[in-house]
Amino acid sequence: MRFREPLLLPFLAIATGVSLALGTDFAFRATLVAALAAGCLALVAGAIRARGVALAAWLVALCFGGMALVAGRAAGGPPKLSVPDKSEAIFEGCVTDPALLSADRERLTVDLAPGARAQVSLYARPGEAFPDLPYGTRIEFPGKARTTHNFNNPGGFDNVRFLARQRIYWNVSGDAASVKVLAGRCGNVVSRAIFAIRSAALNRLDSLYANDAYANGMMQAVLIGVTAKLDRMWTEDYRSTGTFHALVISGSHVAVLAAVFLFLLRIGGAPPGVALLVTVLAAWLYAGITGWQAPVLRSAAGMTLYAVARCFYRQGRLLNILAAVAIAFMAADPEQLFDASFQLSFLAVAAIAVFVIPALEATSALLARGLSSIGDTGLDLRLAPGTAQFRVEMRLLARTIAMTARLPQKVAQFLVGAVARLSLYFREIFVTSFFIQVALALPMVFYFHRLAASGLSANAIVVPVLGAVVPLGFLAVAANSHVLAQVCAWLLNVARVAVGIHARWEPDWRIPGPPFWLGALFAAALAWAAWRRIPGWSRGLAWTAIAVVLAAIVVHPFPVERTPGAFELSAIDVGQGDSLLAAFPDGKLMLIDAGGIPAFNGHRSNLDIGEQVVSTYLWSRSIRRLDVVALTHGHADHAGGMSAVLRNFHPRELWTGAMPESPEWREVRGTAERLHIAIREMRRQPAFPFGGARIEVLAPDADYAAGAEAKNNDSLVMRVRFGATSFLLTGDMERPIENQLLNAGLLSHDDVLKVGHHGSRTSSTPGLLDAVRPAFGVISDGFDNSYGHPSPATTAALRERHVAVYRTDEDGLVRFLSDGRKIAVER
Repeated sequence: MRFREPLLLPFLAIATGVSLALGTDFAFRATLVAALAAGCLALVAGAIRARGVALAAWLVALCFGGMALVAGRAAGGPPKLSVPDKSEAIFEGCVTDPALLSADRERLTVDLAPGARAQVSLYARPGEAFPDLPYGTRIEFPGKARTTHNFNNPGGFDNVRFLARQRIYWNVSGDAASVKVLAGRCGNVVSRAIFAIRSAALNRLDSLYANDAYANGMMQAVLIGVTAKLDRMWTEDYRSTGTFHALVISGSHVAVLAAVFLFLLRIGGAPPGVALLVTVLAAWLYAGITGWQAPVLRSAAGMTLYAVARCFYRQGRLLNILAAVAIAFMAADPEQLFDASFQLSFLAVAAIAVFVIPALEATSALLARGLSSIGDTGLDLRLAPGTAQFRVEMRLLARTIAMTARLPQKVAQFLVGAVARLSLYFREIFVTSFFIQVALALPMVFYFHRLAASGLSANAIVVPVLGAVVPLGFLAVAANSHVLAQVCAWLLNVARVAVGIHARWEPDWRIPGPPFWLGALFAAALAWAAWRRIPGWSRGLAWTAIAVVLAAIVVHPFPVERTPGAFELSAIDVGQGDSLLAAFPDGKLMLIDAGGIPAFNGHRSNLDIGEQVVSTYLWSRSIRRLDVVALTHGHADHAGGMSAVLRNFHPRELWTGAMPESPEWREVRGTAERLHIAIREMRRQPAFPFGGARIEVLAPDADYAAGAEAKNNDSLVMRVRFGATSFLLTGDMERPIENQLLNAGLLSHDDVLKVGHHGSRTSSTPGLLDAVRPAFGVISDGFDNSYGHPSPATTAALRERHVAVYRTDEDGLVRFLSDGRKIAVER
C-alpha cells in the first residue's frame, strides 16, 4: 500500500489522539503504555507481513501517543508563588522577551524560574524615562503579582490556558523607577544577538516615522509583529474585509522575503544549494526577530524541510511537508491543534495544495507558458495544443493593435504580453483567495464570527501592496532610507484606502458559531471535494454541498438559546464593569451596558470588551439581533464596549440615562446614528409592558440635570416585574439618588438586586437594602480590581440581611431565571 503523502495518516492519527485527550482525564502512564503496546503489535504484524494490521496498529499507537502528549503536559499543574495574589514582593528574574514601549508603560516577559514566567508591566510617572531592559538582563524590582485570569463566560477565550502553554502564569505590575539591574547576563548568546537586531530595527522605525504614528505602528506590526503602537481602529477595516492576514505576521511574509533572497542570490551568481541554505538561515533569523512567533516558526520549519528534500533530490510535496511540520509542532505543544493561528495557517496551505495548484496548473499555468517569446512561431509545436492556440490568438491581437495604433510589432507584442501576464496574475490572486476563503470559512466563523464577501477583490489589491511593503520596509530599515520609508508609508495608505472602500460595501453581518453537526458536515464536504480520485460529477456534487452548508452557516437559522416563557437576567463577567442580558418571556432581548476599560493617561486599551467578551457570549447563545440596548450612564466601564455591540447586533432602540457630553458617549451616539438606531433618553415613568413583562423607570427623574461630566448618579435605574417576581437594576446609582427614591416611595421589595456601583461603599445604603429586602444580590466587579470593590462594608450589610450574594469576579457569569413565581440561579 503506497501513499503519495505518507505523513498525512500519522498526522490525522496524532490529531485524533490530541482531540480525544483534551478536556478529559486520561492518565499519562496508561496512554503511554497503550501507545507502546500498539507499537509492539505493529512491529509483530510487520514482521509477519500483515501490512493492513501493521498500518492500523501504527495509527492506533500514534493516536495513543497524541493522548500521552496532552496527558504528560497536564501532569503536575501550574507553579505557585510563595506569596498571595496582590501582595507586595521583591521579584528577581531574567528578561526573555524585551520591553515593548507604549506611551504609558513598559511591558516585558521575565523568567522568574525555569519554566515559570510572568508578564511584567512597569509604569512611570510623568517625565520619568523607562529603563533600557534588553534580552538577557537580570533585574530585581518590587511589585504586585496576580495569577492570570479569564472572563468566565460560556464561549469565552481561555486566556489562562493560552498563556500557560507559553509558561506564563502571572501578571506583575511595578514602578519603573524601582527596577534594579543586577550584575551578569542570562539567556543565550544567539537569542541576545537576534533580539539586539530586533531592538535596533524598532528604534530605526521610530526614527524613520517620528512624525507618523500610523505608519510607525503599522510598519512595526507588519515587519516585526510588534503591536504595542498599533491602534485597533486602524485594523478594523482589514478585519471586516478578510484582509487582516496580510497585515499580521504570517507565513506569507516569510515566503515574500524568501523569494527576494533567492532572487538576489541567484542573480548574484550563488549556486542553487548555497542560495537555498542562506534563504533558510534568513528565515530562521526572521523568526527570531519577530519574537519566535508561531506562524513564522512554522513557515521556517516548512522551508527547512523543503530544502532538506531538495538536497536529497526528493520532490517536495506540499501536503507531506505540511503534515511533517504539523506533527513536529504538535509534539512540542499538542494544544496548538486548537489554536486559531495553527488551524488557519495549515488550512490555508492545504487549500493551496489541494485546490489552488491543480486549478491553476489546468488553466493559468498553461496560458502563462505561452506568453514567452510570442513572436517565435517555432515554439508553438513544442507546446500543448491549448497553449499554442493561445499564442496564436495573442499574436493576432498584437498584430491588430500594431496596425491600428501604428506601433512596431515587437512593441505591440510586449504590451499584449504584459497585459496578459497582469491579467493572469490577478486571476491567480482571485482563484487563490476564493479557495482559501472557502477553506477557512468554518474557523473564521467559529473564532471571529466573520465571513467577508469583499475579500476576493480586496485581497487582489492588499496582498501585493503589503507584500511589497515587507522587503521594501526591511530595506528602508537596513539603509536608514527616508525615501524608501515614505514609499512604504504611501503603500500603506494605498492599502488603507482600498480596504476602506471595500469596508463601505461589505455586508455588516456577524455570524454566531454553527452547531457541531453543521460544522462537521461542512468539513466532510470540503474533504470530499479535495479527494483526488472522485469523478467530475461527484466533485460537482461536493461543491454543491459546500455551498448549501455554507449558506446555512451564514444564515444561521437556529433559535436563540433561552427558556421560553421565562424571564432571564444574566450578569456577564466583563471584569471591572457592568453588562446584563435580559431575555423576556416573549423572546425580546435587551442588553443593559456593555462593559469597557477606562483610558489610562489618555490611551485606550486594545481589548474591546464589547467585541471580545460581550459579543462572544451573545454569539455563543446564537443571538444575532438585540431588540433594545440600554446604556445606564456614560462611564467607560459601562459604555466602552457599547459601540461594538451596536455594530454587531443592530438593536432597534438605544435607551439611555442622563448623558452629558463625553468621549464615550460621542462614540456611542455616532455609531447609533450611522446605524439608524433610535436613541431614547429615558426618564422616570410608570410601568409599561415590554416583552411579556413590565418595566418601570425609576431614575433619572424629569428634573434631573446632568453636569458637565458623566457621573454615577446619571444612571438609568429600572425595575422589571414578571409575575410575582421583580428585579431592580441600579446601574451605578449612589446614595443621593437612593435617598431620592426612598423619599419618593419608589423603593419596595424586589427579589433580585443588581448591587449598585460594583458593591462600592457609596451605594447600597442600609435604607435601600431595608426597603428592597432582596433575596439575591449580584455584584459585577473585576477580579482583584484596584478599586477595592466590593466594599467589605457593603458585603457585610448584605450578609446581615441574609441576601444570597453572587459576584462575577468569583462566580463568573451569573444567571437568574424566573417563571413568574420562583427564581432559579445558575452559574
